[in-house]
Amino acid sequence: MTSPETEADALPVHPCEIIAGDPACGLVIACDHASNHVPPDIDLGVPASEFGRHIAYDIGAAGVTRLLAARLNVPAILTNFSRLIIDPNRGRSDPTLVMRLSDGAIVPGNARIDEAGRQARIARFYAPFDAAIDDAIGAAVAAGRPPALLTLHSFTPYWRGIARPWQVGILYDRDERFARALIRALADDPAGLTVGDNEPYGGGLPGDTIDRHATARGLANALVEIRQDLIAGADGQAEWAERFARILRPLLAA
Repeated sequence: MTSPETEADALPVHPCEIIAGDPACGLVIACDHASNHVPPDIDLGVPASEFGRHIAYDIGAAGVTRLLAARLNVPAILTNFSRLIIDPNRGRSDPTLVMRLSDGAIVPGNARIDEAGRQARIARFYAPFDAAIDDAIGAAVAAGRPPALLTLHSFTPYWRGIARPWQVGILYDRDERFARALIRALADDPAGLTVGDNEPYGGGLPGDTIDRHATARGLANALVEIRQDLIAGADGQAEWAERFARILRPLLAA
């Protein structure tokens, strides 16, 4: 078995979930690792149990993205495929674009993939996700409001046995203007959050989603990482969506 999905759920799907929103709102949200779905014609050779882990998708990120997009009437694009098929948050030439080994889990279906196989996955999954983000940004520019790009992820509470103290991290590369505003607002949250400033790891991965779609255009941007244990369930997803909606409303208005 290659996926935890039921047979009905495993029917072919469009590689993106596209949420409509106001193109002039000043923001586009992308969720690069929203799903653990694997179409039935792709055999990764990975046990079903592995698809509940972070190696297959960002736990809770899709729920937060959908709720946040609805609260702000913001366009959002979410993947409908597992990052084990191909990782859209990597550049096309990145050696980890198609992972052969992920956090100790071997991915047999990727072990011997050749260049033709890589290109086929790019065309089927990666390129449509890219195009959907391009379309959303293009619509915003046409509406007279070049948007900031926010990408939404989640991270594991522990890494190599070490606890990660941050509830949320904001990652960035050269352009800090949007990220700094988010960090300040989160630091002032009454919940007393421990906010990662380019933690739990640094931003600025060449060829990643933000690099391709925001940095290349000179658009403000930030990558949000929320700790998975805080958004694994519906209540946590609603709490964090409301928190970011509260933070983002005045920033978008300004």
